[in-house]
Amino acid sequence: TKDSHGSPLGGDEIAGARIALDWPHAPFEIPEAVMDAWRLAGLRSKAAHKAWCERLKTAEPAVKAEFERRMRGDLPTGFRDSILNLKKKLAETPVTTATRKASELAIEAFAESLPELVGGSADLTGSNNTKVKALQGVKPGDYAGRYVHWGVREHGMAAAMNGIALHGGLIPMSGTFLVFADYLRPALRLSALMGQRVIHVLTHDSIGLGEDGPTHQPVEHLASLRAIPGLLVFRPADTVETAECWQLAVEARDRPSVIALTRQNLPQLRKAFDEKNRAARGAYEISPATGKAAVSIFATGSEVSIAIAAQKLLGDKGIDTRVVSIPSFELFAEQSEEYRRSMIGDARVKIGVEAAVRQGWDAMIGADGVFVGMKGFGASGPYEELYRHFGITAEVIAEAAIRRHNG
Repeated sequence: TKDSHGSPLGGDEIAGARIALDWPHAPFEIPEAVMDAWRLAGLRSKAAHKAWCERLKTAEPAVKAEFERRMRGDLPTGFRDSILNLKKKLAETPVTTATRKASELAIEAFAESLPELVGGSADLTGSNNTKVKALQGVKPGDYAGRYVHWGVREHGMAAAMNGIALHGGLIPMSGTFLVFADYLRPALRLSALMGQRVIHVLTHDSIGLGEDGPTHQPVEHLASLRAIPGLLVFRPADTVETAECWQLAVEARDRPSVIALTRQNLPQLRKAFDEKNRAARGAYEISPATGKAAVSIFATGSEVSIAIAAQKLLGDKGIDTRVVSIPSFELFAEQSEEYRRSMIGDARVKIGVEAAVRQGWDAMIGADGVFVGMKGFGASGPYEELYRHFGITAEVIAEAAIRRHNG
């Protein structure tokens, strides 16, 4: 009956079960025959384990040290250097590309220096851009590779990644579309509950994916993922922020991360090399006002470049405006009150811009702030037309700012 689902069965049921199972032993008594079977099972691999320990003990010092480093979860010194080298390269030759492609550039840059990285995708490798040359595929009978073709099974993939992380010595990374976070959510939630370093590359992050239509266009997913305690949600604005978010995800050894990435191309906004990881504080001024700001525009991902275009329109009207990029709400919430206040600022007009629902944004712009984003589901069409149709444009932002500024 339904009562057996969550209620104690009681003494009569326990007694009946003992009779049905021919189990005459007292509570917590383990029969000798059962104990002997388990003791034999415990001895079965003792010799193999002893031999393995001896091999580790007599291994070359460098091999032993590398194994122990990976099992501790420490990162190799070359990892951070690979991110810095990529940022230098991007400063020398800026790239206009989708952040899913920028993510591939980042993985390519550090895959060799991070040999414990194990990649994969839920049958969307070509769309997620998670496969690079250093990550050869795992094949039947050949497990030397570092890339798993999981098939169409997001939940199974995420659950397996949790197991890989719990084993230790490896950092699992997977890929699917952001809208399919709904399928991997139970296992993703468990990774947050357990504090495990797993990294989910979730591409096609907004209505910007275009013609696939509203079934594939996530609008509520960023808000719902940000609601999971202990999960880092990154939404980078360009190639440089993508590299920085990757660094932060890999360095977050006791919590999982989601990196939400675009299908559409974005301009590289940060062209000067900066050794500091500016995304590390969750939010920062990517385009300051020339004087005292009358308007603050806060944006994430693909909408940051739109916000900067609106800043120029407002500047032409004599309204001084600043733009704050927010690659991670969670990291921003962890900053000091002083830093958070400095980023939110005291501009009279505060506008949030994200091609998603408003939920969660009031912490940044206030309950009376202006939000430019989605109020319902998306539609099918070229992404440029969709942004115009749903009013996520520089002109709409500027008009809203002017109305509030003059009101």
